[in-house]
Amino acid sequence: MKLNEHYLSLEESYLFSEIAHRVSRYTAEHPEAQVIRMGIGDVTLPLCDAAVQALHEAADEQGKKETFHGYGPEQGYDFLREAVKNYYASYGVTLDAADIFIGDGAKSDVGNILDLFDADNTVLIPDPVYPVYRDTNLMAGRRIVYMDANRENGFLPMPDPTQKADIIYLCSPNNPTGAVYSRDQLTEWVRYANAQDAVLLFDAAYEAFVQDPELPRSIFEIEGARTCAIEFCSLSKTAGFTGMRCGYTVIPGDLKRGGASLRALWLRRQTTKFNGASYPVQRAAAAVFTPEGMEGCRKNLEVYRQNALLISRTLTDLGIWHVGGVNSPYIWMQCPNGMRSWEFFDLLLEKAHLVGTPGSGFGKNGEGFFRLTAFGSPEATQEAMERLKKLLA
Repeated sequence: MKLNEHYLSLEESYLFSEIAHRVSRYTAEHPEAQVIRMGIGDVTLPLCDAAVQALHEAADEQGKKETFHGYGPEQGYDFLREAVKNYYASYGVTLDAADIFIGDGAKSDVGNILDLFDADNTVLIPDPVYPVYRDTNLMAGRRIVYMDANRENGFLPMPDPTQKADIIYLCSPNNPTGAVYSRDQLTEWVRYANAQDAVLLFDAAYEAFVQDPELPRSIFEIEGARTCAIEFCSLSKTAGFTGMRCGYTVIPGDLKRGGASLRALWLRRQTTKFNGASYPVQRAAAAVFTPEGMEGCRKNLEVYRQNALLISRTLTDLGIWHVGGVNSPYIWMQCPNGMRSWEFFDLLLEKAHLVGTPGSGFGKNGEGFFRLTAFGSPEATQEAMERLKKLLA
C-alpha cells in the first residue's frame, strides 16, 4: 500500500492555529484584556426570518410520512435551481437551470472540481491566495505557477500571454485582499483563457458585496465566458449560511474540452460522489431568494458594508495604504512603518487588544500586509477603530 505522497509535501496549516495559540496565551496572561477579533471570515449575524421559517417548515415535513423526503437529486432540487437562475437574471445574467448545481458550499466544489482534470495540467494561481486553491492542486501533484499580486497592480494580477496555463483561479471580490476586478480586466482574462484553451475557475463567493454597477458580480457577465469559465458561489456570506452549508456551481453547456461537456462530466461526478445538500437546507436557501429573504439578507449585508467602510475610512485617515473595504468585506492593509506581518499582529494584540490575520499566511506576497474583516458587530468595529487610531495616530 502506498500513500498519496503529495499530501506529505503540504505545509502544515498553521496560520489560524498559530493565531489561536498566540491569542490564548495572551489572554491567559492578561485576563482583563477585552480582545476584539477581526481576523476570522465567519459571519456573526443570524439567518434572515424567511430562511428560518422555511427551515422549520421543511423540518416539520420530514416528520410526516406524506411529506417526507429521502434522497434528493444530486444536482439539487428544481425549486432551488430555479431560484438561483432567477437571482442571476435579476442582474442580467441568463442561465439554464441545467447549468446550476447545488452543493454544500463553494469550498467543497472548488476542491472537487479538480476531479475533472488530469494531474498533468499547469495551474495559474495568484499570490497571496485563498489556501484551498493551492493545497488542492498540491494534493494532486499539479504544477503551480504563481501570479504576483502586489501593491503595484492593486493585488489584481493580469494575464501574461507568454505563460501557458490549463487551469486558472480568480476570486473577485478577492479573499484575502478585498480587491475587485473591473469589467475590462475580466474581459482580458476571458480572452486569455479562451486563447489558451484553459478553464477559468471563478470564485464569486463575495459577489453580494458588490454595489458598484460598473463592477461585475459574475464572470458570466463577460462575453466569451461561457466557453471557458466555471463559477462557484456560496450562501455563506450572502445569507449567513456558514453553519448551514449551501452553495452552487455554474457550468455552462457551452463549456467543452477535449470534445466533452464539462457540465456532463460534473453531473457524472456528482451522481457518483455526492448525495446532495439536505432538503431542509435547500428549502431555507430557496427562501433566501424570495423578496422577503433578499430584504432580510440586505439588512445584514449593510451592517457588514458599513463596518468595512468604517475600517477603510479609518485607515485612510491614518494614511495607511489598503485595498478592499468597498464592494468587499475584507480590508488588506500595508503594515505601518515597514513592519512584518507577524510583528504587526503582536503589536495589535499587545497594545490594542485587536486580532487580525497576518498577510504572510496567504503567501510570500502577503508579507508586510495584514487582513481585517468586517464581520463583527458595529459596536465592536467602532471600538476597534478607536483603539487603532489611538495606537497608530
